[in-house]
Amino acid sequence: MTLAPDSLGPTVCIGEILAEIVATTVGAGFSEPLSLIGPYPSGAPAIFIDQCGRFGGSAAMIGAVGDDDFGRMNIGRLRRDGVDVSGIGVDPELPTGTAFVRYRPDGDRDFVFNMWTSAAGRLVWTDAMDAIVSRAGHLHVMGTLLGNSTVWPMIERAAEIISRRGGSISLDPNMRKELQADTETGARVAAMVAMSDLLLPSGDELFVAAGLSPDVGEEVALKHLFGTGVSEIAIKRGGDGSSCHEADGTLTRVPAFIVEEIDPTGAGDCFGGAYVAARRLGMSAQQSLTYANAAGARNVMFRGPMEGAGTRAELDTFIQQMERAK
Repeated sequence: MTLAPDSLGPTVCIGEILAEIVATTVGAGFSEPLSLIGPYPSGAPAIFIDQCGRFGGSAAMIGAVGDDDFGRMNIGRLRRDGVDVSGIGVDPELPTGTAFVRYRPDGDRDFVFNMWTSAAGRLVWTDAMDAIVSRAGHLHVMGTLLGNSTVWPMIERAAEIISRRGGSISLDPNMRKELQADTETGARVAAMVAMSDLLLPSGDELFVAAGLSPDVGEEVALKHLFGTGVSEIAIKRGGDGSSCHEADGTLTRVPAFIVEEIDPTGAGDCFGGAYVAARRLGMSAQQSLTYANAAGARNVMFRGPMEGAGTRAELDTFIQQMERAK
């Protein structure tokens, strides 16, 4: 088993908690008045851990929000979905972070963030955080946070504590190749990969994690990553489903579900939350990929980045009813 069992302690995620507001029209940017919908609970680490908790895995979130309605909305959602929120600090001065999102005609997105100049950017190690990390069984890391000089030391500290007590670590690279041009961030990526048991990449993120060019091909990148000590790599392949590659050569492939996409934000985070929870609960790679594919697919059918996060029962129903790609 690659990941520490759920009984060892909760899966912990550290990072930004945001309120997301979405434009209801397709177009470019926010240069004129628009119709908007929201706020929705958001932030990649929060989406991941919410899906983990909804699935039935032990889960805890570490982050910071403002003393405002956006913060209370996020804490309320996570608590409702079974996540331990004792590690979420409430900043008395700075507001909860926000993300305004608009979809372009090509399906890409424009964002206006207030992330690191919000409460999220003033996250500090507290006694409450220490208590959670000291009893955690697994740490999940979002690669986008490796470039943040405030959060990185906390991630590194948590990883060391959790590893010492026999816990496991997963990394969603979720990074652009341009990050490799930053020597310091590149070193953090390499350090994080070396600490990780499980990687959850999509597209070229596999090569970013390996520090290699896509020209070398997937097999070379996989071999390199297994050589660093990674035990398992679950690759998100969109319409082509997903695959699990294990260090012993075992390969598992699961097809995608066919759904009508309304809002793709958060799909990869829900995939990861379900996969990690399922694996820690002792499920096979086949079962875990099936639940992960279902979680990601179900989430895109709802507007809002975590509105479609499913319970295990909801995902069972989804799996039984939805058509799969050939």
